[in-house]
Amino acid sequence: MNIKHSKYKNTGILFELLVRQVTADTLNGGDSPALSIIQKYFVKSELSKEYRLYEVLNKNTSLTEGKAAMILQTLLQNSKKLSRGILRREKYNLINEIKNHYNLESFFRTKLPHYKTYAAFYTLTEIENTEALVDTNQIVSNKVTLLEHLSTSNIKEERVEAEVLRDFQSYDKDTRMLTYKILMEKFNGKYTNLHNSQKEVLRQYINSVDSTPVLREFYNTEVEKIKAQLNELNAEVKDKAVQIKINEVVSLIQELDKTTNVTSENIVNILQYIELVEELRVEHG
Repeated sequence: MNIKHSKYKNTGILFELLVRQVTADTLNGGDSPALSIIQKYFVKSELSKEYRLYEVLNKNTSLTEGKAAMILQTLLQNSKKLSRGILRREKYNLINEIKNHYNLESFFRTKLPHYKTYAAFYTLTEIENTEALVDTNQIVSNKVTLLEHLSTSNIKEERVEAEVLRDFQSYDKDTRMLTYKILMEKFNGKYTNLHNSQKEVLRQYINSVDSTPVLREFYNTEVEKIKAQLNELNAEVKDKAVQIKINEVVSLIQELDKTTNVTSENIVNILQYIELVEELRVEHG
């Protein structure tokens, strides 16, 4: 038999989606039910213990093959010490809680950079905790996925795969860094008056961070829009010095080519350009 993966029961996926939902709710300017859900279900609970296993898995990469195998074995052994009954009950209540506040289809639509790793670990923990005879190929396939995530390899194909994974990880780090900065400054009152277009940029960045082509296309569209707005406003400006400065800014704003990824620095720049456009509109009618 094969063990079927369920994103509705995957603790790593549930936690990551709730964290992203907190960010999205905050950017929309309201209170976040997701934050209360995290505090209720991931503090001093069986779910919190299981999530720590995913966290260890996520934080460890580029290990030797021996260390990778040891960590994976330890995580699987620790998963067997958790109460499966309590976990099932907590996950059931957690999903109902999410359903009470969000549309489940939309909530689970967000793609996660570590989805494949989380799915493989969930499947292996389910296999470790069943007495049924599971297809050997499924066990091997999921262990290979996790060991490739954890370890370095001299095999060219595995090295390329690791580089792709590192790209995903760097995006996620940028997201967390930018989100943390925005949230902190919002709480401090700095971003209480974000323009709708700025909020849209942030929403697109957070929701598309794991889809490079989509995010790059959105970024380039925003760049063209901002350049057009600045050129239009420049025609209304009477001050020659301001006109020169605007032309300089327009020359600095460049689209990204097909090999360049969007970074948090690019997003911050876009937010600043939007702020400039708004200020020019106010000052020059």
